Amino acid sequence: MVPRTTVKGNGPDKKTLFWMELYKTMFGLLINRAYPIGVDIGDDDLKLVQLADNGKGLSLLAGNTEKRPDDVQPGSADWQKWAIEAIHRLTATGEFQGREVTASIPTREVFIDHIRISKGSSGKMEDAVFSKIKQKLPFEPIRKNAMLQYIKTEQDNMLVIAAERKIIDRHLAIYEKANLQIQSIGVWPMALMNCYTRFFGRRKSDIESIVMLASIEENCTNVVICRHKNLLFARSISIGAKQFSDENVVTRLVMELTGCRRHFSSIHRGALIERLIFLSGRAVNRQACATIAKQLELPAQMGDCLAAVHISNPYQLGIDRRTSASSGMTAPGESEPRRSDDRGLLQEQETVNWATAFGLSLF
Repeated sequence: MVPRTTVKGNGPDKKTLFWMELYKTMFGLLINRAYPIGVDIGDDDLKLVQLADNGKGLSLLAGNTEKRPDDVQPGSADWQKWAIEAIHRLTATGEFQGREVTASIPTREVFIDHIRISKGSSGKMEDAVFSKIKQKLPFEPIRKNAMLQYIKTEQDNMLVIAAERKIIDRHLAIYEKANLQIQSIGVWPMALMNCYTRFFGRRKSDIESIVMLASIEENCTNVVICRHKNLLFARSISIGAKQFSDENVVTRLVMELTGCRRHFSSIHRGALIERLIFLSGRAVNRQACATIAKQLELPAQMGDCLAAVHISNPYQLGIDRRTSASSGMTAPGESEPRRSDDRGLLQEQETVNWATAFGLSLF
């Protein structure tokens, strides 16, 4: 209860205002447990999302995005300056809470490989892993230059994720200069898996099902194969939605996805992919997704993150929730109704894929 204080004039005094704000803040924290801000920083754009748990489900606290200026080269000093200034702008204009973030590294700066380590391998596991991948690294293969993460999957397989140390340091500097606190650095395969398990893999039958997740960005398609929370395979393909106007490009993407499927089958013998889920929401043409699913001969669904969470005010948050099924899952060929009063926001958000940012906020 707010303490009673003598009020003079037309409004409450400073002491009353202090208690009112404190009460409002404490009450809000009890209702909504805020997750860290997920920052999906890529070569072409920047996306920020913050989710919250209200005790009944997930809601969207805030979200915003900004495109990279055409005259700024990805990875350059100007790009770093733009990223710092953009993060400042986006966090200042939205309703983000706190300064804790889960950061990501652009897809092209993350190296991923799949290796097999026998149970009898001697010595430090990290050294054994590094010796397996060092000749494949796209940077100088010196141990101190690499940041490694290895994930044991199934059948003595490991998924290895590596990044150059100086790249990590550059990203740490971005968040420090943006006055944010890094809770952790996430990578896109884990973020996509988080998105799937939290929003679209909640049935009992999903626990043992192996699914292929396809997140189609503007200039790449990120692929994850997982058994619920068990990450089994990941690969980024340099074909994105921008090239979909050429029918041959869709065919090329199908061939690349078929290659992922074969590679997965060769290292996980006897494991079958049961379903394909597009985690691109409405950022990608639905007919193109239907064509891909048909050629892969896999049952497929569209996973729309925005439709899977509660959004109280899309205009205020800077993110549009398009009208769709409450679960956020539909078949690729199905059409969905749109509200005429959301048309402006629909056009603005048409090419935005929020899946990675949502998954990062869930770390």
